[in-house]
Amino acid sequence: MCSDSSRADRPDYDQVIQDIADYVLKFQVDSNEAWRTSRYCLMDSLGCACLALGFPECTKLLGPLAEGTVVPNGARVPGTQFRMDPVKSAWDIGATIRWLDYNDTWLAAEWGHPSDNLGAILAVSDYLSRKKISVGEPPLKMRTVLEAMVKAYEIQGVLALANSFNRVGLDHVLLVRVASAAVTAWLKGGSREEVMAAVSLAWVDGSALRTYRHAPNTGSRKSWAAGDATSRGVRLAEMALGGEMGVPSALTAKQWGFYDVSFSKTNADQKIKAPVNRQFHFSREYGSYVIENILFKISYPAEFHSQTACEAAIILHSKIEGRFADIDKVVVTTHESAIRIISKTGHLANAADRDHCLQYIVAVGLLFGDLSAGCYENDFHQDHPEIDELRKKIEVVEDKRYSDEYLDPNKRSIASAVQVFFRNGSETEKIEVEYPLGHRRRRQEGMPLLEEKFRSNLLSRFPPHRAEKIIGLFKAQKKFEETPVNRFMDLLVI
Repeated sequence: MCSDSSRADRPDYDQVIQDIADYVLKFQVDSNEAWRTSRYCLMDSLGCACLALGFPECTKLLGPLAEGTVVPNGARVPGTQFRMDPVKSAWDIGATIRWLDYNDTWLAAEWGHPSDNLGAILAVSDYLSRKKISVGEPPLKMRTVLEAMVKAYEIQGVLALANSFNRVGLDHVLLVRVASAAVTAWLKGGSREEVMAAVSLAWVDGSALRTYRHAPNTGSRKSWAAGDATSRGVRLAEMALGGEMGVPSALTAKQWGFYDVSFSKTNADQKIKAPVNRQFHFSREYGSYVIENILFKISYPAEFHSQTACEAAIILHSKIEGRFADIDKVVVTTHESAIRIISKTGHLANAADRDHCLQYIVAVGLLFGDLSAGCYENDFHQDHPEIDELRKKIEVVEDKRYSDEYLDPNKRSIASAVQVFFRNGSETEKIEVEYPLGHRRRRQEGMPLLEEKFRSNLLSRFPPHRAEKIIGLFKAQKKFEETPVNRFMDLLVI
């Protein structure tokens, strides 16, 4: 007889998987703030994608895998002429949105960028709209895209609230794949069983390691990893809707499930004492909380934990200009997550290494009073050796209050402070910034600047008349929501 441990009875789907499927199938978005913010998120993400298209390291990865491939009803990639199958289009859209680390952000026990899911959402919605038109059916409207965004943001963000994947060495793009698989299955009209199958397949894939985000291996994969994840979500959803069976206990299966294999690691160096068969914890139910509280990168294309330090450094620039040679040290006070992720010393090998270095970002802000995507490039770095000289003088320390309020759901601050000390014993004031410009608490101040960021990014790719037409559509909420997806995407093709 078989032992109990080897019985082949197929279990019910894990509750986590069932909850995701029920949410994506049943939840009705009734928050005006969620509808409005989703439009801003889409606007900002497309602007980031346009700006990224000016960087050859990004564009060399785009386009069909087989040159010259023609796909009937192919999905468009904004800012390009590509029309491809939804899987590769999702890859390209996701990579361009994410490339410059300038798209919206979510910070909690796990970090990430929910707009990464737009690769799947836009590619699949565009493809489905064109396919529907080809058989005489009405296309999807942009309101459906916004609804899919609310749901993808929520799935990724709620999973991240109390569950730290980075502490066991896994990359947050896993959550992009899960959310993209769920909303893709929903967009394609999947049943509850099919949505659960898609989500289960996403969990079974495991996760990319965070190796490429940290020294000494920091590299460009962190710029396309999300595109890869969102496109994989599309592929798995397509398979599930094509009849591919799911994996019901993908998370909880003893020895072989995600919890035992990937989420129960003990890391002595970080003093993690995760019990065997550790499971996910949830601090709230799915709704529209995440998109309502999303963080925008309005002023600086830098890893989000550095945004407040960058702002403080730029404020100090005018106060220390002309005194750089007299600086004895710079003290950056910040929260634990920033120290763990982006505080680094020594040689920085490439642009991807620099834009994840707190000291580099602060040094550029102090020296130049600004920070742009070009500041990370090799030529800029080589032309300004004073950046590395100043980096050597920067000390990074933790403020326990900052760390606590970073995780406090009533505050969700991302605080940092910068102070400069001179050799003669004098010092500047300590400039403290608790909430970055893109925080929900600074929406009134930030939204006009976000629109200007979008306009500037569009103009990097489109002529002024086209850019203004796109901007005008975003401003007309009702008209925007009723616009067919294919028509909207055509407006973004060069």
